[in-house]
Order: sequence, then C-alpha cells, then structure tokens
Amino acid sequence: MTSTLGTPDAGTGEQSRRMGKIVASSFTGSLIEYYDFLLYSTASATVFGQVFFSDLDPVTGTIASFGTFAAGYLARPLGGVIFGHYGDKLGRKKMLVLTMTIMALVSFAIGLLPTYAAIGAAAPVLLILLRVIQGVAIGGEWGGAVLMTAEHATTRRGLWASFTNAGAPAGMLLSTAVMAVMASVTTPDQFLAWGWRVPFLLSIVLLGVGLWIRLSVEESPAFSAMKEQKKEAKVPLFDVLRNHPRNLFLAAGVGLGAFIIQGVLTTFLISYALGAGFERSTVLNALTISSAGAILGIIGWSALSDRLGRRPVVMTAAAVTAVYGYLLFPMIDSGSTALLVLAAVLGQSVIHAAFYGPLAALMSEVFSTESRYTGASLGYQLAGMGAGISPLLFAWLQSAGAGTMLLSTVIAAFCALSIVCLLALGETKDRELIDA
Repeated sequence: MTSTLGTPDAGTGEQSRRMGKIVASSFTGSLIEYYDFLLYSTASATVFGQVFFSDLDPVTGTIASFGTFAAGYLARPLGGVIFGHYGDKLGRKKMLVLTMTIMALVSFAIGLLPTYAAIGAAAPVLLILLRVIQGVAIGGEWGGAVLMTAEHATTRRGLWASFTNAGAPAGMLLSTAVMAVMASVTTPDQFLAWGWRVPFLLSIVLLGVGLWIRLSVEESPAFSAMKEQKKEAKVPLFDVLRNHPRNLFLAAGVGLGAFIIQGVLTTFLISYALGAGFERSTVLNALTISSAGAILGIIGWSALSDRLGRRPVVMTAAAVTAVYGYLLFPMIDSGSTALLVLAAVLGQSVIHAAFYGPLAALMSEVFSTESRYTGASLGYQLAGMGAGISPLLFAWLQSAGAGTMLLSTVIAAFCALSIVCLLALGETKDRELIDA
C-alpha cells in the first residue's frame, strides 16, 4: 500500500495547525471518555463496595465492586464491533461524537443513582447496566480516535496516534484528582453520602467541551479515499475474521500484558495499598502523580517507536514489566509512602507507558482501511478485557490466600504471552494506511 493523498502533517504551518486540531480532538475526547470510564475504577476500589454492596462483608463487597468494574471491560469488544462497523461504513467522526455523548450521559446517571440502602438490590443491578453501556461506548471510542490521527498523519504516526492513548492516563489523572479533592474536603460520612457523586456529575460539563472540539475536525482522508474508490467492506467484521484473523488475535495478545498490568496499577493497587494500611488520600495522590508522568511517558516512548520500531520498544517494556511485577507488592508492603509513590510512578509513568503507548499505532497498522475501525477496535478491546479482569482475578486470588509471588507470576506470564505474539506479528511501523 502506498500513500496517494497529501494528508496533513507537520510540514507546513497550515498542515501543522490542522494536525494540531486533530490531535487535540483525539486527546481531549479520549481524556473525557477515560475520565468517565476510569472514574468508575477509582470509585469501585474506594466507595462502591460500601454504597452499592453494603449487605456484604468488606472483602466480598470489594470483589463484587470489581465485578461490576470488569463488566464494563467485558462489554468493550461489543462496542468495538458495533461502532467499528458503522465507523467503517459511515465515517470515524460520527461515531466519535456519538460515543462521547453516550459515555458522559451514563456517568451523569451513575452520579444520580440511588444506593442499596435506598432501593435495595435494584441499585447494583442498575449500576451494572450503566457500566455495561459505558463499556460499549468506550469500546467504540478508542478505534475512531486513533484512526483520526493515524490516518491523517504521513510521518511520525506513532507520535500522533499516541495522544489518544495519552488521554487514558490524563483521564485517570483528572478522575483521581477530582476524587482526591472530594475525599479531602469532605468527612468520611459526607464522602459516602454525596461526595463521590460530584465527579460523576461533572461529566456533563466535560461533554460540552469535548463536543465543541470534536465537531470541528475533518473526516479521515483514508476513509474518504476508500469511499471515493467504493472499496468499503460489506460487513467489516466478516472482512476482519476472513482476511485478518491472525493479525487480530496476535494484536490482542500483544496488548493483553499491557492491560493486565494497567488494571493492577490503576485499580487493584488502590485496594491493596488500603489493605496495607495507607490512607485513601495517600494512595490517590500517588496515582495522580503517576498518571501525570504517564502522559509524557506514553508520548515519549511512542515517538521513540517511530525511530526504533514498535517491536523493540514494546518487547523491552514487556520484559521489564515481568520483572517489575515481582518488585511491586513488596514495595507497597514496606509501608513506606516514598516506596508506594516510586512503585506507582515507575510502573505507570515509565514501564507501562512504554508497553502501552505504541499500541495505538500498532493496532491501526495491521488492518486494511475498509475494516480498520472494526479490526483495530476489536483487537484493542479484546486485549483491554485484561484491565477489567485482573483486579477481579487478583482480589479473588488474594481472598483465597494466594501470596504476592503468585500474583507477580500471573503478571509475568501475560507479559511472556505479549512477547510471543509480538515476535509472530512482526514490525509494523513502515506500513501505509491509505490504500492505493
């Protein structure tokens, strides 16, 4: 495949401005989507067990809370298929506006949801339903946001596409910061009564900002070229499964290790550190610092992957993650705030950033234009289930008496799987995204 269109990049002032607008749209939209999605992860580790599962003992309540958290991740592949289909048929931009709107409205609804004490079992049922809808929406968001940048870029695709992935820690940063502020300005009883709701209700404000930015960008040139050439797939999912099944499952396998450690660092770490005796505000502050660093780490490592290739950067990160997994829990168990912060920053800002950042470009480089939204979304979201399952799995293992050595070995095993899949997939950075 060769590039046939003069797509915008950083070559001229006008092209630079256009690319800047596209990158800003993808980053801001991703930030807002992940603010909503990951806000739930913070709440599930700190408050949902007491608010929506108050009839259960604390350990079981935490596991149930993580179960609703996992439900959102399990729904993400469905969102990738649904919005990927229409994104490949109708355009990337339309789906991005729709997914952002759905996500914000659902988060706002969670902020208004009655507790178990108010309406009984209906409360957790409604919570799970809303979480599933969140999962479907985020499942369609990522692919479109990545393709809007990757398909506009003619050079430095890893760098430009990484801004969508950088939106995830930016959303985590914003969500944990807002939650930390609410935890610090309210008493524990006030926080349980209404303080946790405020961050969810703020989603409606972020929606207005996101739509204003996202509606101003142009459609992807690769999609426009495909429509002009009348090359669209009749059913994009069938095209992926018939023509790209190997790439689909290898790409998902590459990302799985990155998402397993993501779930540990952004969700399970909170409950584990609380159980180790740290204050809620201390843990949230550590995550806020590490999320801020991850934004720069993702962009930096992804830019490096444009020079060295996706495979060397991601493979090295996977190997280092496997080793880091054996250091993480002893650092937290030390009871030292400094080591807690170091563990979070080293894990999320440095190691995971290198593992996760280049995946944005990599996932978009292994599928053809007519089914790229579907293929990239499905591959990414299949891998993404790891971030939803790992907190639930680790909490269950912990409750069953498993030691930290076993938890670390699980992390290392998934990292090994990522390395094997990456070796089989090969290098992707030089592949063109606009079909001739």
